[in-house]
Amino acid sequence: MSTTSTTTSTTTSTTSASAPPATAATPATAATGGSDPAIAGPPLLDVAAFDATTAEELRARGSLKWTRFPQALGLWVAEMDLPLAPPVAQALHRAVDMPFIGYLSAEAKAAAREACAAWYARATGWSPDPARIHLMTDVLHSLDLLLGQVLPAGTETVVVTPAYMPFLYRPRVLERPFVTAPARRDEDGTYRVDLDALDGALRGGGRLLVLCNPWNPVGRVLTEVELREVAAVVEANDALVFADEIHAPLVYDGVGHVPYASLSDATAAHSVTATAASKAWNLAGLKCSALVATHDDVHERLLDLAPVLSDDPGTLGVVAMAAAYDDGEPFLRETLAYLDKNRAALADALARELPSARHTPPEGTYLAWVDLRGVRTGSGEELPEDLVTFFRERAGVALQDGAACGAPGFVRLNIALPQPILLDAVRAMAAAVAAA
Repeated sequence: MSTTSTTTSTTTSTTSASAPPATAATPATAATGGSDPAIAGPPLLDVAAFDATTAEELRARGSLKWTRFPQALGLWVAEMDLPLAPPVAQALHRAVDMPFIGYLSAEAKAAAREACAAWYARATGWSPDPARIHLMTDVLHSLDLLLGQVLPAGTETVVVTPAYMPFLYRPRVLERPFVTAPARRDEDGTYRVDLDALDGALRGGGRLLVLCNPWNPVGRVLTEVELREVAAVVEANDALVFADEIHAPLVYDGVGHVPYASLSDATAAHSVTATAASKAWNLAGLKCSALVATHDDVHERLLDLAPVLSDDPGTLGVVAMAAAYDDGEPFLRETLAYLDKNRAALADALARELPSARHTPPEGTYLAWVDLRGVRTGSGEELPEDLVTFFRERAGVALQDGAACGAPGFVRLNIALPQPILLDAVRAMAAAVAAA
């Protein structure tokens, strides 16, 4: 399955690349703005105002996170409650005011592709060819397209667990075979890809590895050494990698994201990279993502399919994505600083309120992975198997059950919300456990 890649660079240096030269204003570039993301300014995130936001105010916004379980605190689905980045909001207002809301134009697509490529170059040192970037609605759509229309029928998917929930049911819904490769967990709670399990799954017939990095739900950011070890197993088995890097911008100080395709010509040739601005800049509802097809056969197949695909991302989603990548880095830095404080606050709260819980703060993402298998109720019993229902009904906290990720006894908490609400949620969970 190996094929030749045409990425413009495969270096893993973290040295920033210069931004592309300015171009004449067009409807697409005018809508996205064009300020220099490296220029520092006054704070963009009003932390005091955000921390004063109440659960009632969040419910009033109407998003799924807060309305699906209206009597509970929303710590379940992976979207942030932080304000929209000002450059993104401004770009959207400009687009609506023009109006620039018609069918998606070629120049708007080009602006988004170039913005995505330029962000990767600045943030990671990898410079993907914008011509290899295919705009999609979301990462899951990219996987569906790959399994349903690009790869041969019967292609078996390998999913490393714990995994993002849809990766475990999507192949089944599409009637495609899949197998899991359970990760190993160190004594300190650190998850690592089990290379023997991965090799066994690929030797057993797996052809497509779904590799999530940064890793939802466990919060790991795989190192270059780890990625090269995975790549050696993939290359030995002539397999393809679907690299889910949607959380790539969300890594904390001291941790660097290494794109899988940047490791070598070989990894670029046997992979595709799915990414988006939707997690880091909270744009999920606008439905725009990118699939970087460094794998030649996949790229050519996507070009062939383009005339018959009717589900392009929306114009406003493309505008927002370009603005986020081009102008959203100052706000992202402040977002990460806030999330970092929430990481620390959650760790302290769990140690204080639920000392039997095991938790390793995430290296990336805004998702906390908590092991509750050692927690006992006030009557000395184990927690019930259905942790989602228990905490929603007893504590008024909506969270994600680890069982759906392939790890019963764990829960996933979203920390991208006002810190007072996060701490209220931990206290409510502890009270529910004590009262049971």
